[in-house]
Amino acid sequence: MALVLDGVARWPRKSMAVIGSSLGGFYATHVAEATGCRAVLLNPAVDPARDLTNHIGEQTSWHDPAERFFFQPEFVDELRALQCPGLRQPGHYLAIIAKGDEVLDWREMQARYAGADLRLLESGDHALSDFETHVPPIMAFLGLD
Repeated sequence: MALVLDGVARWPRKSMAVIGSSLGGFYATHVAEATGCRAVLLNPAVDPARDLTNHIGEQTSWHDPAERFFFQPEFVDELRALQCPGLRQPGHYLAIIAKGDEVLDWREMQARYAGADLRLLESGDHALSDFETHVPPIMAFLGLD
C-alpha cells in the first residue's frame, strides 16, 4: 500500500478516482480514505483479515489450479492494518452490491457503505457478470459521461 500511495501522491485529488472489485474494493477504500479521492466499489470486501484467516497456508490460484502460492499469517496482519474505521466522506463512494454475491455478504457491504451512493442489485453475482450495464452510472458518478 505504501507503493500505491507513493505512486498517487502527486495526482490531483479533485479529478482522481479509484475503482476496485472484491479485495480491490477494500484497497480502493483505503486509498480513498487516505487521499480524499472518489471511489467506485464493486462487491467490495469488508473485512478481508477476518475472511482470509481461514486460508493461511498453501493455496492454488483461482485462474490456474496448477499454480500454487503460500498465504502467510503476516498478510492477515497487513490487511488488518489497512482497515478503515469508517468513511469520512461517504458521498465520495459509489458501491455496486449484488445480493446474489456468492462470496461476500451483501448486508455487510451495505452496512459498511451506508451513506454512500449504493446500487443494490436484487440478484447478480460476485463477478458482476453484467458489468457493462453498470458502466453508465459509474461514468456519471465520476463525471465522465
